[in-house]
Amino acid sequence: MLDSEVHMDKYILVGWLVDGSGGPIREKVVLRIGGGRFTAVASVADCSPFELSQVIDLSHCTVLPPLVDCHLHLSMSGTTDPQAREEGRLAGYDELRPVMLRHLEDLFTHGVLAVRDGGDRGGFALRLRDDGGMHPAVIVRQAGRAWHRQGRYGALIGRHPGEQQSLAEACAGEEAAIDQIKLVNSGLNSLERFAAETEPQFTAAEIAEVVRIAVSQGRRVMAHANGVVPVRRAIEGGVHSIEHGYFMGTENLELLAEKGVVWVPTLLTMKAFATNPASGIKGLDRQVAEKNLAHQLAQLATARRLGVTVALGSDAGSPGVLHGESLIEEVKLVMKAGYTLAEAVRCVTVNGAQLLGLEEGFGPLVKGARANFLVARGGPSQLPRKLGFLEAIYLDGESTALYRRNPVKHVPPGG
Repeated sequence: MLDSEVHMDKYILVGWLVDGSGGPIREKVVLRIGGGRFTAVASVADCSPFELSQVIDLSHCTVLPPLVDCHLHLSMSGTTDPQAREEGRLAGYDELRPVMLRHLEDLFTHGVLAVRDGGDRGGFALRLRDDGGMHPAVIVRQAGRAWHRQGRYGALIGRHPGEQQSLAEACAGEEAAIDQIKLVNSGLNSLERFAAETEPQFTAAEIAEVVRIAVSQGRRVMAHANGVVPVRRAIEGGVHSIEHGYFMGTENLELLAEKGVVWVPTLLTMKAFATNPASGIKGLDRQVAEKNLAHQLAQLATARRLGVTVALGSDAGSPGVLHGESLIEEVKLVMKAGYTLAEAVRCVTVNGAQLLGLEEGFGPLVKGARANFLVARGGPSQLPRKLGFLEAIYLDGESTALYRRNPVKHVPPGG
């Protein structure tokens, strides 16, 4: 029986609880909330008649932690129209500001309450934060502008060190108030030749020096890297996460597990290439994109077996990858690779929050945690699809007025 001495607490009956730990999904659970936190999480059988008489009835719903998108680009549109993408590439801040605001709202309505922006050429997402444009319920971790080697891929999302300047000197001189440093250590995946790899952009020693600087500043380092050698050098350099990681190979997956480096696999981007022939991507071979995706899914299955920590990122802003809804599609692909629903939810909630340093308020949903959670109508079998049509979003124990699809029904005593 729950301790019901404090009758001011709120009681919520949920049909199913996916708490974010990766453990078994629980049925018929009562959440007791006081002071914005869970004061108890218990089965119906352990509740007193008083508690059950006061319960808010969400027995037709599944509850889970807020979602975290660990890799996206706020200033980029997921449109597949070539002309619109080119206009967006050339646009300035004033044109992109309403686009970013719309993306933030799209994220929120899909229950994505924390994101990590992977950078843009003009530092536009940083500027949006500085002029007070961020969504009140969405936390944004920022890389500002990524670093790439001069003459190599990366200009779309960042810049390169100056003449006669080392990578470490460039990173140490960063003046923007960024949350993490992003390095680009390979090119893009080929959409014409299956498994084609590019040379690494930086050495392990160069990366290690950047990591040392970042850690001294309280920052982490994320590395765009595809292919065996670029990924291995990034891991050897001590980065905190590998972004994309296509064709990295089993030995690198083993290194990720051994060193505790987080992998953000960004599966949906490749699926979008395979299913959007009108995207205007030069040299796009849909069959190659399909094979690339199949290989990445196989790597993910191996990562699960090896115990690699996986966090999810949609890479929203890529062609055909929309903000908010695409993270739900990413969850579906992770489950296609063999992850259970509970494991996939852990990847898209708790693992992502830990990577972003946001453990507070992002699960697991246990006693003492902040009462932030999503409510999806129906049982677990309808997830992740129903995340696109949330019943409610609770912040600090209250159904936020920022999002309301259906009013919450109170069950009267004896009802």
